Amino acid sequence: MSYLSDFINYLQATKNLSEKTLKAYSSDLNQFFGYEKNIVKPDICAFISYLNRQLKLKDTSIRRKIITLKNFYNYLLDIDIIDFSPFRKLKFRFKQEKKLPKTLTIIEVGKILKCLNIDPTNLSSFVQKGYIRDAALLDLLICTGIRIGEAAALTIDDIILSERTLLIHGKGRKQRLIYISSSQTWDRIKTLIKERKNCKDKHLFVNRYGQPLSIHGIEDIYKKYTKKAQINTKSTPHYLRHTFATNLLANGADLRSVQEILGHASVATTQIYTEVTTARKKQVLRKFNYRNKIL
Repeated sequence: MSYLSDFINYLQATKNLSEKTLKAYSSDLNQFFGYEKNIVKPDICAFISYLNRQLKLKDTSIRRKIITLKNFYNYLLDIDIIDFSPFRKLKFRFKQEKKLPKTLTIIEVGKILKCLNIDPTNLSSFVQKGYIRDAALLDLLICTGIRIGEAAALTIDDIILSERTLLIHGKGRKQRLIYISSSQTWDRIKTLIKERKNCKDKHLFVNRYGQPLSIHGIEDIYKKYTKKAQINTKSTPHYLRHTFATNLLANGADLRSVQEILGHASVATTQIYTEVTTARKKQVLRKFNYRNKIL
């Protein structure tokens, strides 16, 4: 349908959205067009019911599709294809499902780092290259809490050597600077840069063929080292991001700073990590609760 392609082109030109977001818009609208034949006067409630009862989608997925459709019909309204939006008098309410972020313990993270603390000179040339990359990658995820997609997108040009800083390309094409606070992490990144100096591709992390390391490649590397470390094999690299954020807050970092470091658009997203900082809550209660002193 031409309206769909026109709408996607409009979003691309005016909203500066990422390719991933544009694909999500296209997917949502194609699903809607496959269900609803009367685009000008659609039965939105019937479509939402279909998503809920027949497809049994999660509230978060349905909410996203509603946002997509609202934006699409506002676009049709702006270009005079329709006289009013079918969402004009509709209100939807969803239960807010509150899932706490899953994290690793400090001991588990320490076990991963311990697996990285080996002497690469004892390895064969081929294995050595892989180890240097893996050590820099995993240590970077642990030290900065960046997303694996952000790690995969890093290039040599994003490294500011004089400032010990990385330029991170986040969601919605937003950029932020991350300082590498750990000397060991920074040393591993510098070692990787020296190791891959003859690589033609500018991406910091590449596979054995010299091509950019994919998200799935990073997940495989993480899985490999969790097995070596004998920790939670059901965990994912995103656990490292959750662990990073939770411990920043537990150690006294303010919410707004953590939001900026993580690249969250809203502080509400960051706030969920305060729910898992139980260690800090225990510390505060043990130290300041007046009841402790009454015998």
